[in-house]
Amino acid sequence: MDAYEVNRARAQLALFVADVFASMPRKDQRAKGDCYLRGLMLDGRRKSIQPMAERLPDGNEQNLQQFVNQSTWDPVPVRRRIAERMVPLIGPDAWAVDDVSFPKDGEMSVAVAHQYCGALGKQANCQVAVSVHAVSDTASCPLQWRLFVPQEWADDPVRRRKTGVPDGIRHREKWRLALDTLDELAGWGLVPPVVVADAGYGQNADFRDGLDGRGIGYVVAIRSDVTVRPHDAQPTTPVWSGNGRKPQPRYRHKPSPVAALAAGHGRQAFTEVTWREGSRGPMRSHFLAVRVRPAGIRARRLAQAAATQEGFWDGVLPEVTLLVEWPEGAEAPTGYWLSNLPADTPPAELVRLAKIRWRIEHDYRKLKHGLGLDHFEGRSWTGWHHHVTLVTAAHAFLTEQRLAPKADTADSPSTRSSTPSKTC
Repeated sequence: MDAYEVNRARAQLALFVADVFASMPRKDQRAKGDCYLRGLMLDGRRKSIQPMAERLPDGNEQNLQQFVNQSTWDPVPVRRRIAERMVPLIGPDAWAVDDVSFPKDGEMSVAVAHQYCGALGKQANCQVAVSVHAVSDTASCPLQWRLFVPQEWADDPVRRRKTGVPDGIRHREKWRLALDTLDELAGWGLVPPVVVADAGYGQNADFRDGLDGRGIGYVVAIRSDVTVRPHDAQPTTPVWSGNGRKPQPRYRHKPSPVAALAAGHGRQAFTEVTWREGSRGPMRSHFLAVRVRPAGIRARRLAQAAATQEGFWDGVLPEVTLLVEWPEGAEAPTGYWLSNLPADTPPAELVRLAKIRWRIEHDYRKLKHGLGLDHFEGRSWTGWHHHVTLVTAAHAFLTEQRLAPKADTADSPSTRSSTPSKTC
């Protein structure tokens, strides 16, 4: 936005700030929040504090630095209020679990480590955050964030103290952070219609089992080497000889990688599906949906553990739907997804959900390049969480203006009843 557009939206922004920052205990904090949001939305290459302060007529670098890096306002109620506003506005078809990386120099930015950096497509020095987004074909919005803390940070009291990592924060796998986030959102009264995720999460049997255990439907990507069994495969139990332990029911044939199973059906089994209208016309490809039983040691152990809690395990693995994409002109299938949605879910609906993650990729570009998500130059735990929350607020405000500029949003007692802090 240019300066004219920002000024024209000042009245709507003031109402937005009064609502989503209502949990901030002091008026001057909310004023700084308003200022920071305008800095993020105003045109400019860098959205770090110094250049934003220079572009704003009321910008004060020292005040903004203090507000973001030292002030004790709690970002969680702010994110909660944003989520409560945005979920009904967007009317999401799914919630997308994702992670985003922030390349960094040095070793002192909070939770930085040499790890896979999606922004660079290779191992590099970076921070990684797990996020959950409400998604439709017309809009998306981050609902909550978790900063991934590598194991090396869990065991480094010096860096933890210097960057202000809370004592209770330890290393936790990304898939666990995603489930923690879904649990927190459920505590806010927000439940996903279905969860979608890339193969980094969908590949993980524990993540899928965690969604199942929470009663959450999913359509998640997997790699081509995930092994499955046909839906009609049945375990058998050998006759007991009377000596030793009784044999357990088992499948007697090796499972197949999904790539081999899909190719075995042949191209003729794939049908054309159109899932949305793109900028260059209808988005379409060829798909196959078949019922399968995910195999692998971890999938079997999880199924056995769940069954033995209720009694005897009969050896039968849970059944899900495998969705496969084989584009026209491709020599082999190129995409694979697993879904626990009902067996009679139309293939076109599975495809639409499998492909809906395009929206958060689109909006991530806006969050990063337009609103400075990855421009934060501070090093602290507090500063990072404040900046990410403020970027989320700016993105939410712009999304509201685009979708429903005059929409009323109900007050939220959850954030308005917060006990104010006495410190800044």
